[in-house]
Amino acid sequence: MAEFKHGTMDTEAQEKTFSGFVKTVKWTSIAIIIFLIFLAIVGG
Repeated sequence: MAEFKHGTMDTEAQEKTFSGFVKTVKWTSIAIIIFLIFLAIVGG
């Protein structure tokens, strides 16, 4: 088995993926909130 040294793994790909996920969740949440406000104004 290969030796493992804590803190030596390159996590750049994981960080980019997580950053993309956070951006997607943020913008999707904003879009849903705007859509709900629009529905409240038009349907109300």
